[in-house]
Amino acid sequence: MRVLLAVSLLTACAGCGLTSGSPMVDDVGPGTIGRGRPLDGAALTVTSKEFTEQLVLGAIMGIAFQAAGAEVLDRTGIQGSVGTRAAVENGDADATYEYTGTAWITYLGNSRPIPDPEQQWEAVRKADAKKGLTWLPPARLNNTYALAMNRSNYEKYRTRTLSQVAALSKSDPGAVTLCVEGEFANRADGLPGLEKAYGMSLPAGNITQMDTGIIYTQTAKGACTYGEVYTTDGRITSMHLVVMEDDKKFFPNYNAAPMVRTATLKKWPAIASVLDPVTRALTNDVARALNAKVDVDGEDPHQVALDWMKEKGFVTQG
Repeated sequence: MRVLLAVSLLTACAGCGLTSGSPMVDDVGPGTIGRGRPLDGAALTVTSKEFTEQLVLGAIMGIAFQAAGAEVLDRTGIQGSVGTRAAVENGDADATYEYTGTAWITYLGNSRPIPDPEQQWEAVRKADAKKGLTWLPPARLNNTYALAMNRSNYEKYRTRTLSQVAALSKSDPGAVTLCVEGEFANRADGLPGLEKAYGMSLPAGNITQMDTGIIYTQTAKGACTYGEVYTTDGRITSMHLVVMEDDKKFFPNYNAAPMVRTATLKKWPAIASVLDPVTRALTNDVARALNAKVDVDGEDPHQVALDWMKEKGFVTQG
């Protein structure tokens, strides 16, 4: 989602096909969704990217389809955003949970995100309608960038917004040290743009580049005052990190929404009513909890999705 690959790669991968996949065989029936089994007779393929949240969302979608009567082929876990998008565009898959910011910037080639999340979704929906893709209503789940700090540093500096971080960088330049990914450190919608938007100018010595996983542990230890995080990452909760509010709305909106092949939706219009209640239940807090079960507790992404779908009453044991 958050890795913005060059748009040219999308063209190069337009003919990419999927050869893997296995049937989903969850023993589920209708709960609050899927009553009357409106997808009975449908054979649907779901896909996703390879990171934890996407694996969980892909499983959630497939389980919902099964409860509504469909036979589901699981082709989740594709490496990279471009391959997942191409799979739905070229008919190798029928649907996925995609992120509005990824579509707007990576796939559709826009450089400026739209600050309002509903307007961002609407713009993506209209643009992709021409490409044979339909975007169903989005979730509140917004997996975007943020800066976070540990509780000790929060008690010391008491910043809650990025504007306050910028003010601290001027009043106490040595206080604002960052742990970030290399890509974030150099991208327009990463640190350079953030500094410009908030009027910061951090010295190079205050910025340490490292892998994503290390950022969380180093931020939790206080090795850097602020670390680059993703807003739905389960480690935010498990490591008791405090997330800074993006009060100037600099970072793009990455709301998750079902992206469905339009031809499939015309044949099986009940897909929309089956997914809508599930999508509306997906928030950042829900995503953090589900992601943590995988990344912190070591549980299987599909089982995490199934347990949540049952717990919410969306599906029942078959």
